[in-house]
Amino acid sequence: MPQLDLSVSPVELTRVLCDIPSVSGDETPLADAIQAAVSALSHLEVIRDGDTIVARTMLGRDQRVVIAGHIDTVPINDNLPTRDVVVDGEACIWGRGTVDMKAGVAVQLVLAAELVAPRADITWMWYDHEEVDSNLNGLKRLAEHRPDLFAADFAILGEPSGGQVEGGCNGTLRALVRTHGMRAHSARSWVGENAIHQAAPILERLSQYRAQTITVEGLDYREGLNAVAISGGIAGNVIPDLCEVEVNFRFAPSRSESEAEQHVRDVFAGFEVEIVDLAPGARPGLDAPLAREFVAAVGAEPRPKYGWTDVARFSALGVPAVNYGPGDPQLAHHDEERVPIAQIDAVARGLRAWLTA
Repeated sequence: MPQLDLSVSPVELTRVLCDIPSVSGDETPLADAIQAAVSALSHLEVIRDGDTIVARTMLGRDQRVVIAGHIDTVPINDNLPTRDVVVDGEACIWGRGTVDMKAGVAVQLVLAAELVAPRADITWMWYDHEEVDSNLNGLKRLAEHRPDLFAADFAILGEPSGGQVEGGCNGTLRALVRTHGMRAHSARSWVGENAIHQAAPILERLSQYRAQTITVEGLDYREGLNAVAISGGIAGNVIPDLCEVEVNFRFAPSRSESEAEQHVRDVFAGFEVEIVDLAPGARPGLDAPLAREFVAAVGAEPRPKYGWTDVARFSALGVPAVNYGPGDPQLAHHDEERVPIAQIDAVARGLRAWLTA
């Protein structure tokens, strides 16, 4: 089992965490290492659920904060082990997971070890299966098994936000839009009906679609509706009888799940539509007292989170939540994923200052 030294800097721990592969579904070695490391800290109570590790202080403070981060990554593509690089004069750590989101996890682990007497009680959560379908998500499972662990006044998710505070998040919906035809030998195509050809209007509607920008509590959320996959056909000499276009709708947190679903069905009226994944967005929640104090303490100007994150789970439970972590969100999942070392240090300083104020 890999060994984690939580006395090192968040920068050094980022390198160590990233060099332990933990693609979704293969988080156990890293989860084991995290559990072993935090279990050695006498000021924390440690709970494990699958490959999700929870460590919390029990100091009897008037307020409690949840600080969470996922430990899985998207698949590796020749971008491990990590290495130090300089891009545009900025020192960075390059490699899978540096942005999304092991630099944030490294900050959390170092502070979990360091902060024996924080201003508020803290529940640290490191969870599995964030990068796959939401029904596999470790926080979802934990909320079902131990909803009491989510009781808090404020939550921070260490998702990459460029070291700034990103309030709320867009919701996400995936749907399969289908066309049907009739199989026939391709040498006698006139006998059949080509389902792939019938999908052309679906793509035409997508190409003409103009996404909205919707202001929610002072933050502008950009929506998007896009084809992300297309499939059809069974052989090179057979006219296909089925075609499926998978679409992804990223919707502003002002829309409910049912409103988002209806919007997609309206766009593809006349076609068979199956919703295969749906997760709500989260309103910014920056009017909560702890949120205002946090934003002031870290010296950030709030902005919207376009991608879906697990702040939505906390929001649904009535806990205001924000995203705050090192790394450029546009480099998440990128083959050139890299995080500025200065941002790791800055986020660690910001969290430390707020939690010890």
